[in-house]
Amino acid sequence: MQRMSMGVIRQALELRGALHECAELSGHEERTAALVRERLAELGPDALLEGLGGHGLAAVFEGAAAGPRVLVRCELDALPIPESPGGPHASRTPGVSHKCGHDGHMAILAALAALLHERRPARGSAVLLFQPAEETGAGARRVLDDERFVRLNPDMAFALHNVPGYPLGSVLLRDGVFASTARSLKLELEGETAHAAEPEKGVSPGAALAEILTEWPAVPQTVTSIDEPALVTVVHARLGEPALGTSPGRATAIATLRAQSEGVMKRLSERCEGLAQRLAAAHGLRVHSAWLEEFPCTESDAYANGIVEKAARDAGLNVVRLGRPFAWTEDFGHFTDSMRGAMFGLGAGLETAPLHHPGYVFPDELVEIGADLFLRVIEAAAAEGA
Repeated sequence: MQRMSMGVIRQALELRGALHECAELSGHEERTAALVRERLAELGPDALLEGLGGHGLAAVFEGAAAGPRVLVRCELDALPIPESPGGPHASRTPGVSHKCGHDGHMAILAALAALLHERRPARGSAVLLFQPAEETGAGARRVLDDERFVRLNPDMAFALHNVPGYPLGSVLLRDGVFASTARSLKLELEGETAHAAEPEKGVSPGAALAEILTEWPAVPQTVTSIDEPALVTVVHARLGEPALGTSPGRATAIATLRAQSEGVMKRLSERCEGLAQRLAAAHGLRVHSAWLEEFPCTESDAYANGIVEKAARDAGLNVVRLGRPFAWTEDFGHFTDSMRGAMFGLGAGLETAPLHHPGYVFPDELVEIGADLFLRVIEAAAAEGA
């Protein structure tokens, strides 16, 4: 791996600390974007676009000769998870913290911007995108629909995600589906309230809710074969209000559906929604359903993965070819649906706490590793003509 200056690393880590302190939820990344913009402006990109798809930013570094335009993307948003006590640069936003490592991903791209400031691409150009609202699945689509981004017209797109449980700095690749598809089904059941002493005079959704909560998780068994992983997880349920004299008339349930292909997701979705409609009707209830936070499969192109693998091996990094996709989701799938590209994992260490866990901490060592690897990917893509 090429060594970068201690100044570049120090400034990237200082930025990561500041970003960690001001953690913001999806769609509200105003202070985060301002910190990123301040750092990028110091590095003199040839263009700096703001407000992409919300609070997104894109820094463009033009090469000396014509060639492919390569997009590298990271995420701005944090999670509604309270900060762990005792850590450095603790989040100052109550109940919100960077427990997915997006602050580290931003620091990687900030270090990459510093490298590109020192050495522009020999051919083509590099676009560094700081994308909003990844955690809700909305940000990528909004960026892609922004006319200013459309005019950039990248030829290829790359992104990484740190992955605890793998050796630090190992590069995780998979041709085809890299991360799963997911969507959430929100169900509202409406009956009629009654006095708790006379429940028979109303229509309670309690029994239907209990059946739905029991039957939803079993749906994958009915619509998939043994080689088609799928999961339905109930993430929220509420029956009535804590009014002790009232038999409830309303209930809400939300389940998140996951699959490793769009075909399986279609079958899973139809069965879950149909089951809810049938049980509601059987209990004399009105029902309203809505789909929330939809993530497509993130698929990596074999050619793009080949570029990443060569760059990783040239950097002396260990490459792991995965046998199956990750169960978690990423809205980067919207980019790989629109252009040739790849998402890869970067091992965050065998002892690092899992993503979204209260004890998770992004390993600072990945900033230098990730920035160097991305620079090699950009240069390799330019050399091969994408």
